[in-house]
Amino acid sequence: MIELGAVSGRLPDFPWDRLTEHAAAARAHPDGIVDLSIGTPVDPTPEVARAALAAASDSPGYPLTVGTPEVREAVVDWLARQHGVTGLGVDQVLPLIGSKELIASLPSFLGLGAGDLIGYPALAYPTYEVGAALVGAKAVASDSLTAFGPETPALLWVNSPSNPSGRILPKEHLKKVVDWCRERGVLLVSDECYLDCVWEGEALSVLHPDICGGSAEGILVVHSLSKRSNLAGYRCGFVAGDRAVIAELLAVRKNLGLLMPGPTQHVMAAALGDETHVAEQHERYRARRTRLRAALEAAGYTIDHSEASLYLWTTKGPEGPDSWQLVAELAGQGILVAPGAFYGTAGERHVRIALTATDERIDAAVARLTA
Repeated sequence: MIELGAVSGRLPDFPWDRLTEHAAAARAHPDGIVDLSIGTPVDPTPEVARAALAAASDSPGYPLTVGTPEVREAVVDWLARQHGVTGLGVDQVLPLIGSKELIASLPSFLGLGAGDLIGYPALAYPTYEVGAALVGAKAVASDSLTAFGPETPALLWVNSPSNPSGRILPKEHLKKVVDWCRERGVLLVSDECYLDCVWEGEALSVLHPDICGGSAEGILVVHSLSKRSNLAGYRCGFVAGDRAVIAELLAVRKNLGLLMPGPTQHVMAAALGDETHVAEQHERYRARRTRLRAALEAAGYTIDHSEASLYLWTTKGPEGPDSWQLVAELAGQGILVAPGAFYGTAGERHVRIALTATDERIDAAVARLTA
């Protein structure tokens, strides 16, 4: 007999369920809620994507797990053109049904389990921990390579630019992590979903030759078009890197029937080939970020990091309110945000405030904060 709860009982509580009462408080504001808690795009899907979908809508047959040559070539070309990644072949790329499914399932796909160690950042998107919990692996959240002691992780996640903090890891640090992993035979996986959302400084892919030495050995990178191209509803993402690991992932995914729909593969290729819509969306977010940041700072909040990504990592200092108190404080003004505690103990004095709201709702938040 199936033991219900055997798997779900290993997982952390779904964090967004805990925001319910604060969402209700924010909705009670006379001018309605300004929901800045979840980073879901609200602006239109670009015309280049919609035209590509229409052109590929006659799609009666099954797509291939490996993806079309067109979409894999588009990934290789985009990484080279926009992020300086050299020497990558189309056999080193796989399309994904959104990046989250791979992040959660990668330990399972790789055959990891009890007795294996998985490392991920101290401030982290909860899905890294979920992936480890699903297979019963030990998970360690730390930004220090010494945190593992005498143990060697099987898998190490890095996330730059960071969700939630928007922090960019320096090139020298990333190179150090690459070297450390290669010396120990650790698979390094870099979540780079916000690599196109940089406001200050420069963010590099781990596959940039200055970091990896021009070789993808022992490295995977994960990317998403959800924020870059307003394609969250299309579930467009990809993984690229070490040829042998990609081949193993392909073999597993074939057996599981994990197929990116053919029309959305066509959309992803078209979106990766167009930078005009990316620049336009980037400027929308930049304007919202500028207005919202100024209002938060005028209201007594401090913004830490946030040099990239679509969030403002916000606090009132190490001696100020904790993250849930900050959530309640802002909900009282009709503004719903995410508590930093969702992302680990390192976030207990912060909240994550998303830029993904309409100009009208951002302006409403600004007016409330500066009243």
